[in-house]
Amino acid sequence: MGRNESITERRKWVRLRLAVPVFVRSRDETGKEFLEFATALNIGAGGALVAVRRLVPLSAQVLLEIPSTPLATMTGMPKASRSFRSKVQHVGAANGYHLLGLKFSKPLEVATGEPVVQKKTVRV
Repeated sequence: MGRNESITERRKWVRLRLAVPVFVRSRDETGKEFLEFATALNIGAGGALVAVRRLVPLSAQVLLEIPSTPLATMTGMPKASRSFRSKVQHVGAANGYHLLGLKFSKPLEVATGEPVVQKKTVRV
């Protein structure tokens, strides 16, 4: 493929490659509830890629919780989301971990309260 050809990206939002510690609440393949400390490998307005030890079924509901210090909840600080309801869209594996492609139930918003702008295409 040439450098000037455009490729239609499947994702609607840009993902940031950040390793963020998260708690994952869901049900495993037997239906048993669990809470696991995991790592989000990238995060975008519409979803995240999370590495977990347990196998989580495709289409499972997942609650991501970002741990934070009490400072983030003090008055006078900007309101920030810490919990994100999501659904498993993709399951993969790497180095003994299950990689969950999650889609948030509601896209994240920028600090102004406006939805994040969706991307259309990516040029290579």
